[in-house]
Amino acid sequence: MTKAFESKDLDSPRRMAEMLLAHVLGTERLKLYMDPDRPASPLERDQLRDLVKRAMEHEPIQYLIGEESFFGMTFKVDRRVLIPRPSTQTIVEEVLQHARKNPSDNSLRDSDAGRGIMIADVCTGSGCIAAVLAKNLPGSRVVASDISTEALACAKENIAMHKLTDRVELVQGNLLEPIENHPVAGNAGSLRYIVSNPPYIPDDEWDAVEPNVKDHEPTMALRANDDGMEFVKPLIQQAPKLLCSGGKLLIELASARAALALSMAQKHDQLTNARIAKDSDGLDRVLIAKRR
Repeated sequence: MTKAFESKDLDSPRRMAEMLLAHVLGTERLKLYMDPDRPASPLERDQLRDLVKRAMEHEPIQYLIGEESFFGMTFKVDRRVLIPRPSTQTIVEEVLQHARKNPSDNSLRDSDAGRGIMIADVCTGSGCIAAVLAKNLPGSRVVASDISTEALACAKENIAMHKLTDRVELVQGNLLEPIENHPVAGNAGSLRYIVSNPPYIPDDEWDAVEPNVKDHEPTMALRANDDGMEFVKPLIQQAPKLLCSGGKLLIELASARAALALSMAQKHDQLTNARIAKDSDGLDRVLIAKRR
């Protein structure tokens, strides 16, 4: 399987092969090596052959098995949502690092709700960012939005699976609109963090997108018209007013547009300390700025 996947230039061929085999056998990847002589049944072999054939035709293996790991947590994924990627972990790492360095800064707390910090996750998709932040920041509340009812249905399943329904609220709407209309999060200065992984692939990069992404993952969650700033730009312009003093805005974006986004943030009169953080591949990936 690994060699076959390598011949098709699939990402992480060995990991993908292990994921498929573990799925078919109903076990964990690590346990594959604990029982190497276990014979496979004819039904298991047939099922595996079918899944390998579909993977060779560039159908994402995460969709074939129905799940993916993100920041040590497992999430249900299918064609309704994007597959969580290591590059998005940069957002999570930056938020957790900042929150842990500022645990007693009362000026950054949501005093109205009385439950610690409040976070907005815009374009939540599978809900992976919202869930990981809520899990790792036990005193936090997260309002997660998406325009897609199908994506929110998937996110609801993931939030429930991780027993976070009491602290992660899902709302429907375009970008910041449902956040602004929220009775608590919509108050000016109520949010400590606004995070987002919006659609950002620009037109000039779309043709080069791998077929397993372009042909199977939801286009509306990937592609941004023209220069890739269709959703990033309004987030930079409108999000700061919802942040508390010292609060953070973090937006994942196309590396080719990082300089443009940074310039926009630097010119915003409510933002300061704007910078670009690199992802796990060393690419400029996340805009980070602080509310004055």
